Amino acid sequence: MRQGIMGAQPRKGLRLTDILVTVLVSLVLGVVYHFWGSVYNLLKPLFFEADELLYGMWFAAATLAYLLIRKPGVAIIAEVAAAHVEVLFGSGWGLTLLMYGLIQGLGAELVFAATRYRSSSTFTVALAGAAAAVGSMLLDFFYSYTDDLQTWMFLAKYGMRVFSGAVIAGLLMLVLAKALERTGVTSLLRPASQKDYEALDDSRHV
Repeated sequence: MRQGIMGAQPRKGLRLTDILVTVLVSLVLGVVYHFWGSVYNLLKPLFFEADELLYGMWFAAATLAYLLIRKPGVAIIAEVAAAHVEVLFGSGWGLTLLMYGLIQGLGAELVFAATRYRSSSTFTVALAGAAAAVGSMLLDFFYSYTDDLQTWMFLAKYGMRVFSGAVIAGLLMLVLAKALERTGVTSLLRPASQKDYEALDDSRHV
Protein backbone atom coordinates (compact mmCIF):
# COMPACT_ATOMS: atom_id res chain seq x y z
CA MET A 1 0.00 0.00 0.00
CA ARG A 2 1.37 3.37 -0.91
CA GLN A 3 2.00 5.93 1.81
CA GLY A 4 0.80 8.80 -0.34
CA ILE A 5 2.27 11.88 -1.97
CA MET A 6 3.49 13.41 1.27
CA GLY A 7 6.04 10.63 1.69
CA ALA A 8 5.56 10.08 5.43
CA GLN A 9 3.10 8.36 7.71
CA PRO A 10 0.61 10.87 9.08
CA ARG A 11 0.68 11.61 12.79
CA LYS A 12 -2.55 11.15 14.72
CA GLY A 13 -4.59 14.18 15.63
CA LEU A 14 -5.06 17.46 13.84
CA ARG A 15 -2.50 20.18 14.43
CA LEU A 16 -3.24 23.88 14.11
CA THR A 17 -1.41 23.81 10.77
CA ASP A 18 -3.67 21.01 9.54
CA ILE A 19 -6.79 22.95 10.48
CA LEU A 20 -5.55 26.15 8.87
CA VAL A 21 -4.67 24.36 5.64
CA THR A 22 -8.05 22.63 5.62
CA VAL A 23 -9.81 25.97 6.11
CA LEU A 24 -7.73 27.55 3.34
CA VAL A 25 -8.56 24.72 0.93
CA SER A 26 -12.23 25.06 1.88
CA LEU A 27 -12.23 28.82 1.34
CA VAL A 28 -10.63 28.57 -2.09
CA LEU A 29 -12.83 25.72 -3.27
CA GLY A 30 -15.91 27.27 -1.68
CA VAL A 31 -15.37 30.27 -3.96
CA VAL A 32 -14.84 27.89 -6.90
CA TYR A 33 -18.04 26.07 -5.97
CA HIS A 34 -19.96 29.35 -6.03
CA PHE A 35 -18.86 30.23 -9.55
CA TRP A 36 -18.79 26.66 -10.84
CA GLY A 37 -22.52 26.79 -11.46
CA SER A 38 -21.92 29.06 -14.46
CA VAL A 39 -19.50 26.52 -15.97
CA TYR A 40 -21.80 23.67 -14.98
CA ASN A 41 -24.71 25.20 -16.89
CA LEU A 42 -22.70 25.40 -20.13
CA LEU A 43 -23.08 21.67 -20.70
CA LYS A 44 -26.83 21.48 -20.07
CA PRO A 45 -27.90 22.12 -23.69
CA LEU A 46 -25.64 19.39 -25.10
CA PHE A 47 -27.64 16.28 -24.11
CA PHE A 48 -29.66 14.83 -21.25
CA GLU A 49 -28.00 15.64 -17.89
CA ALA A 50 -24.72 16.53 -19.62
CA ASP A 51 -23.95 18.92 -16.77
CA GLU A 52 -23.48 15.92 -14.48
CA LEU A 53 -20.09 15.43 -16.14
CA LEU A 54 -18.89 18.51 -14.24
CA TYR A 55 -20.59 17.69 -10.94
CA GLY A 56 -17.45 16.20 -9.42
CA MET A 57 -15.98 19.63 -8.72
CA TRP A 58 -18.37 19.94 -5.78
CA PHE A 59 -16.61 17.05 -4.05
CA ALA A 60 -13.09 18.39 -4.60
CA ALA A 61 -12.56 19.97 -1.18
CA ALA A 62 -12.80 16.60 0.55
CA THR A 63 -10.23 14.85 -1.63
CA LEU A 64 -7.76 17.73 -1.96
CA ALA A 65 -7.74 18.37 1.79
CA TYR A 66 -7.10 14.68 2.41
CA LEU A 67 -4.23 14.60 -0.07
CA LEU A 68 -2.58 17.49 1.74
CA ILE A 69 -3.27 16.41 5.33
CA ARG A 70 -4.12 12.66 5.32
CA LYS A 71 -5.70 12.62 8.75
CA PRO A 72 -9.09 11.49 10.09
CA GLY A 73 -11.97 13.91 9.67
CA VAL A 74 -10.26 16.25 7.23
CA ALA A 75 -12.41 15.26 4.24
CA ILE A 76 -15.65 15.92 6.13
CA ILE A 77 -14.42 19.18 7.66
CA ALA A 78 -13.23 20.51 4.30
CA GLU A 79 -16.42 19.66 2.43
CA VAL A 80 -18.71 21.10 5.11
CA ALA A 81 -16.57 24.25 5.39
CA ALA A 82 -16.63 24.74 1.62
CA ALA A 83 -20.42 24.38 1.70
CA HIS A 84 -20.52 27.10 4.38
CA VAL A 85 -18.59 29.41 2.05
CA GLU A 86 -21.21 28.80 -0.64
CA VAL A 87 -23.97 29.65 1.84
CA LEU A 88 -22.14 32.86 2.81
CA PHE A 89 -22.09 33.80 -0.88
CA GLY A 90 -25.87 33.72 -0.77
CA SER A 91 -26.73 30.25 -2.07
CA GLY A 92 -30.45 29.63 -1.90
CA TRP A 93 -29.91 26.03 -0.80
CA GLY A 94 -29.13 27.05 2.79
CA LEU A 95 -29.06 24.21 5.34
CA THR A 96 -29.71 21.67 2.60
CA LEU A 97 -26.35 22.59 1.07
CA LEU A 98 -24.63 21.99 4.41
CA MET A 99 -26.24 18.56 4.63
CA TYR A 100 -24.92 17.74 1.15
CA GLY A 101 -21.46 18.87 2.21
CA LEU A 102 -21.62 16.60 5.26
CA ILE A 103 -22.79 13.49 3.41
CA GLN A 104 -20.47 14.01 0.45
CA GLY A 105 -17.52 14.51 2.78
CA LEU A 106 -18.54 11.43 4.73
CA GLY A 107 -18.60 9.36 1.54
CA ALA A 108 -15.00 10.30 0.76
CA GLU A 109 -13.97 9.97 4.40
CA LEU A 110 -15.16 6.36 4.60
CA VAL A 111 -12.92 5.39 1.69
CA PHE A 112 -9.88 7.02 3.27
CA ALA A 113 -10.70 5.46 6.64
CA ALA A 114 -10.79 2.03 5.00
CA THR A 115 -7.11 2.51 4.11
CA ARG A 116 -6.31 3.82 7.61
CA TYR A 117 -5.43 7.13 5.96
CA ARG A 118 -2.26 5.59 4.51
CA SER A 119 -3.13 5.55 0.81
CA SER A 120 -3.29 8.30 -1.76
CA SER A 121 -3.11 5.98 -4.74
CA THR A 122 -4.96 6.82 -7.93
CA PHE A 123 -7.53 4.12 -7.19
CA THR A 124 -8.14 5.29 -3.62
CA VAL A 125 -8.66 8.94 -4.52
CA ALA A 126 -10.84 8.12 -7.53
CA LEU A 127 -12.95 5.80 -5.36
CA ALA A 128 -13.29 8.55 -2.74
CA GLY A 129 -14.55 10.98 -5.38
CA ALA A 130 -17.03 8.37 -6.60
CA ALA A 131 -18.15 7.68 -3.01
CA ALA A 132 -18.84 11.38 -2.48
CA ALA A 133 -21.02 11.26 -5.60
CA VAL A 134 -22.94 8.29 -4.18
CA GLY A 135 -23.50 10.30 -1.01
CA SER A 136 -25.03 13.12 -3.01
CA MET A 137 -27.21 10.60 -4.85
CA LEU A 138 -28.57 9.24 -1.56
CA LEU A 139 -29.57 12.73 -0.49
CA ASP A 140 -31.19 13.38 -3.86
CA PHE A 141 -33.23 10.23 -3.25
CA PHE A 142 -34.07 11.34 0.31
CA TYR A 143 -35.26 14.74 -0.87
CA SER A 144 -37.30 13.06 -3.65
CA TYR A 145 -35.33 14.70 -6.46
CA THR A 146 -35.27 11.37 -8.29
CA ASP A 147 -39.00 10.61 -8.22
CA ASP A 148 -39.68 11.69 -11.81
CA LEU A 149 -36.72 9.87 -13.34
CA GLN A 150 -37.21 6.74 -15.38
CA THR A 151 -34.75 3.92 -14.77
CA TRP A 152 -32.54 4.77 -17.75
CA MET A 153 -32.55 8.44 -16.78
CA PHE A 154 -31.53 7.59 -13.22
CA LEU A 155 -28.69 5.37 -14.40
CA ALA A 156 -27.47 7.92 -16.94
CA LYS A 157 -27.62 10.86 -14.53
CA TYR A 158 -25.88 9.22 -11.59
CA GLY A 159 -23.53 7.18 -13.72
CA MET A 160 -22.16 10.44 -15.12
CA ARG A 161 -22.04 11.95 -11.63
CA VAL A 162 -20.04 9.05 -10.20
CA PHE A 163 -17.71 9.20 -13.19
CA SER A 164 -17.28 12.94 -12.71
CA GLY A 165 -16.56 12.45 -9.01
CA ALA A 166 -13.86 9.90 -9.77
CA VAL A 167 -12.24 12.06 -12.47
CA ILE A 168 -12.58 15.62 -11.15
CA ALA A 169 -12.61 15.15 -7.37
CA GLY A 170 -10.33 12.15 -7.64
CA LEU A 171 -7.83 12.23 -10.47
CA LEU A 172 -7.77 15.98 -11.09
CA MET A 173 -7.24 16.76 -7.39
CA LEU A 174 -4.47 14.15 -7.28
CA VAL A 175 -2.72 15.91 -10.18
CA LEU A 176 -3.15 19.25 -8.39
CA ALA A 177 -1.78 17.86 -5.12
CA LYS A 178 1.27 16.45 -6.90
CA ALA A 179 1.82 19.81 -8.59
CA LEU A 180 1.77 21.48 -5.19
CA GLU A 181 4.21 18.86 -3.95
CA ARG A 182 6.65 19.77 -6.72
CA THR A 183 6.55 23.43 -5.69
CA GLY A 184 7.64 22.48 -2.19
CA VAL A 185 4.54 24.00 -0.58
CA THR A 186 3.44 20.71 0.94
CA SER A 187 6.82 20.20 2.64
CA LEU A 188 5.51 22.56 5.32
CA LEU A 189 2.95 19.91 6.21
CA ARG A 190 5.25 16.88 6.19
CA PRO A 191 6.17 15.44 9.60
CA ALA A 192 9.95 15.25 10.12
CA SER A 193 11.29 11.89 8.94
CA GLN A 194 14.29 9.87 10.13
CA LYS A 195 16.16 11.14 7.08
CA ASP A 196 15.56 14.72 8.20
CA TYR A 197 16.98 14.00 11.66
CA GLU A 198 20.02 12.28 10.16
CA ALA A 199 20.65 15.34 8.01
CA LEU A 200 20.73 17.51 11.12
CA ASP A 201 23.45 15.29 12.61
CA ASP A 202 25.49 15.28 9.41
CA SER A 203 28.56 17.52 9.83
CA ARG A 204 28.39 18.48 6.16
CA HIS A 205 25.19 20.41 6.93
CA VAL A 206 26.68 22.39 9.82
